[in-house]
Formats: sequence, C-alpha cells, structure tokens
Amino acid sequence: MRDLIAGLVGAVASVPSGLATASLAGVNPIAGIYTSIFAPFAGGLLVSAQRMFISATAASALAAGEAISGVPEERRLDAMMIVTLATGAFLGLFALMRAGRLMKYVSHAVMTGFLMSVAVVVVLDQTMPLTGYDPREGNTLFQFWSLLTNLGDVHLRTVAAGAVAFMTALVLARTRLAPVASVITMIVPALLVLALGWSDVRVVADAGGMEGGLPLPRMPSFDLISPDLLLSAFSVAAIIAIQGAGVSQSLTNIDGKPISVDRDLLAQTASNAAAGAFGGIPAGGSVGQTALNMSVGARTRWASVACGVFLLLILLFLSRPVGFVPMTALAVLMIIAGLGAINVDDARSIWAVGWTPRIATFVTFVAGIVFSLTVAILVGIVLSTTLAVVRAGNDVRLRRLERDESGVLVETDVPDKLGAGHEVMAINVYGSLFFAGARTLAERLPQPDGADRPVVILRLRGHSHVGATLVEVLKEYAGKLKAAGGRLYLTGLDPAIMEPLTRVCRISGDKEVALYAATDRLGASTREAVEDAKVWRYEGEGADKEDANGSTEAGRSA
Repeated sequence: MRDLIAGLVGAVASVPSGLATASLAGVNPIAGIYTSIFAPFAGGLLVSAQRMFISATAASALAAGEAISGVPEERRLDAMMIVTLATGAFLGLFALMRAGRLMKYVSHAVMTGFLMSVAVVVVLDQTMPLTGYDPREGNTLFQFWSLLTNLGDVHLRTVAAGAVAFMTALVLARTRLAPVASVITMIVPALLVLALGWSDVRVVADAGGMEGGLPLPRMPSFDLISPDLLLSAFSVAAIIAIQGAGVSQSLTNIDGKPISVDRDLLAQTASNAAAGAFGGIPAGGSVGQTALNMSVGARTRWASVACGVFLLLILLFLSRPVGFVPMTALAVLMIIAGLGAINVDDARSIWAVGWTPRIATFVTFVAGIVFSLTVAILVGIVLSTTLAVVRAGNDVRLRRLERDESGVLVETDVPDKLGAGHEVMAINVYGSLFFAGARTLAERLPQPDGADRPVVILRLRGHSHVGATLVEVLKEYAGKLKAAGGRLYLTGLDPAIMEPLTRVCRISGDKEVALYAATDRLGASTREAVEDAKVWRYEGEGADKEDANGSTEAGRSA
C-alpha cells in the first residue's frame, strides 16, 4: 500500500516536472510526460537500488537540448528520439564494460562545479519563456544577455502570469500544501489566463501533441544521425551515468540486498530505450524525485512502476486540462528548482579545502556556463583524472625514523644529503609511488655524495603496486649507494611487490639491494634490516682493516 501511495504522489509530481523538463530540452512538453511514464516503469523493474527514481533530469535535458539545438524545429522530436535511444545504448555499453567502478574517479569538486553550472544554466535559460522573449540564436549566456539588452521586447501578459505562478509557489511552500505546490502553481496561472482571455500567452497545447490517448511506439527518421549527434548522446550518457551513480550509492535497500552501480546503469539503459521508443527525452537517476519517493514512504521498486501506471491514466483522462498550463508557469517551476539546486554549503566546504578543488570546481562551472554542459562534463572528467595524477605525483613524503633522547621512536625531516660519516638511515615513504610519484621519490631521496659506506633503509609498508618507473628509480639509487660503498634496504614489502622486486634483482644480478617482506608485527622487518645493516657494515669495516693491515705488513716485509 505504501508503494501505491508513493507511486500516486510521484505521478502527480511528475506532471509539472515532466512538462517543465521537456520544455527545458526544447521539445514538445508532452515528451516529458512520456518519459515520466515509461522511464520509471522500465527502470523500476531492473534497478538494484530499489527506491531510486529514474526520470528526466535538468542536467540531461539541458545537454540533450544542446544536442538538437541546430536541428530544424519541426524535426527536433525525431532528433531527440535518436539522442535518447543512443544515450540508452551508451549506458548499456558502460554497464557491459563495468564502468560503474570508474565513476568514483570523478571528484566531488568537479561534480559540484558541474551541478552548479546546470542550476545556473537552468535559471538563465528559463528566463526566456518566463518573459515571453524570443531570443536570437546562441548559447544560453548569449540569449540571456540578449534579453537584458532588449527588455522592451518582453511580453507583459506572460510576465504577469509568471509573476502569479511565482507568488503562488512561494506562498504554498510555507503551508501544508507544499507537497502539491507545483501542481497548484500550474493551475492558478492557467485559470488566470483563461478567465482574462489572454490567448496570446503561450500554453502547453500550443506545442501540439496534447490530444491524449494511448501513446504508441514509433521509429525516428534515422537520416538525422550524425557524428555530432552521437557524440552529444555519449556526453548525455556520461552525465546520466555519473549523476545516477551518485544517487544509487547514496541509497540502501530496506530488504538489505546489495546495490550495484552497473546494474543500475542497465536499468537506466532500459529506461532510455523505453522513453526513446515512445518519443521521450533522456532519463536517469533523479535526486529530487528519488528524495520525494523516499519521503512519501516508498519501500520497493513497485513505487516507480506504480508511478508510471498512474501517470499513464492521468495522460489518458486529463491531457486536455494539462494543455491549458502556461509555459511561463513551467519556467517558474524550473527556475525554483534551479535556485534550489545551488548548494552553497558544498561550495563553501570546497573553498575551505584548498586551491586544487577550487580550481576543479571553477573550471567545470565556467565551462558549463560559457560553452555547454557537454563540454563541462568532458572537461570535468579530464580535469578529475589530471588532478588525481598530479596530486598523486606530488604527494610523496619522506620521514626519517630515529630515536630521541628518551629512546622513543620519532619521525624527523630527511636531509638532502647523507652524512659524511658512517650512517644507517631508516626512512618512512608515504604517498603514491606510481609513475610521477616514483620520479618525485627520486628527487627527494637523500644523495650519498661524500658519504662513507652509507646504508639507506626505505620502509615501503602499505604500498601494493610496483611499476617500471619505481623499479628504475630504486635501481639508480642503489647504484649511487653502491658507488659510495653503501647499500639499499627495502622493508615492509607487501607480497604483491616482494615477488616482482625479487625477480628484478635476480635478473639484473643486483646484490646490493636487500629485500624484507612485511610481517604482522609493525616495524619488525625494519628492525631486522637495521641489525643486518650493522652486521654488514661491521664485517665490511673488519675486511677493510684486514686489507689495510695486510698492506702494511707487506710493506714492512718488502
């Protein structure tokens, strides 16, 4: 029963959100209703995160709208169907490649910048239908500037209807009617427009397709397929995959069953295949709709399925009243949603962390505003990867292990050079040693120039990967120590790197590197290496003395 109630509430809420989201995408608003029917129905049957609600989102709608912006208006629905179906195909490919685990590499800073750019673009984009202004061609930022410089061209009756919608939404948000505020926000300006006979205010029915009846699947005109359209669909799929992974991973199932991001990608594949076949727009895991689904008591996947069924009934029997909703009222709903999506707390926390996340957030945000959301998500993915590599390469730290006056083991700074006298230096190595990190290690190791039989012990506990660059760095450093009569010891070695390092030493014939496997006792292998190093040096010094004494005796005999 709880799932049925949640499905009914979700269906009512999906009417305004579906209409508004499709309007945001630049197609007939009824396409949003089709998506809200078939996407949660098909996806709800497959999701592993059972309470995740799959529907059209502002981010996917904006990106899809950008993809078809160059297509003639009369052919945009066909182009949107192609984008939606191709998006589903790419999501299915992501699932088969088990790409869900790669979503964790998109940083929170990049996602915050992307979502903030989505929110701002939504607000700017919807100022056009809010004011009835017909902008020139160009991106959202250019169109908004065009509106500001041509305020005399706004449609006053459209603005008035929008103002009524704004006031209605703001007042109801503070009352018990808040759960149905979006529906009433559509009804009130619709009644106003009808009562005053404002036929010049654009309504949903003006876009056509509000005849009602059972929607039937159809095939799009495939002659519209182009590399640009497919690339845009790939970008939309990436946006949906990343956003959906975030929604999926934030949930738990009441029955305790595990959640799989890859399976949820398959669910979103089915949602887009179903929505695309019926003339809908791309769909993915929705943060807002999922939150609503949970807040009204949804417990299983059947809440999403019920939502699709209830919404189909609404379409069959209430499509004509929906056609009277002013487009400016839908713009108000999207603007309110966009403003609510600007997470100031996240922005503040990112700003407090440091310059790296600040740069990631800012660059992604600007790319979304100035260029497009497609560019923003691609820039975000590249930026996340680049920042991760740079951060890992610079995050190598070396700390010398020694005992203080009371005999307590402490960490101190590592000198640039080893001392001139006999010395055994144990060093803790922190940070990633993969690729650039290994080069950073080489730069920060103390140099043995002028040292006498130095011994360096590198404690590598916790490192589970050895690459070719690290092996080369260790071999070069061992060679420098050997040239100074010294030796390199590696301790705390995980089995994953003990075996390849042993094999490398065997192949190269390098006997000047001593390897010690990690044990369950912390520091045991390092203490063993210190004792062995002392013995090695003592024996070496004894051999030097014998050589020196032998040379003296030989000289005397001569």
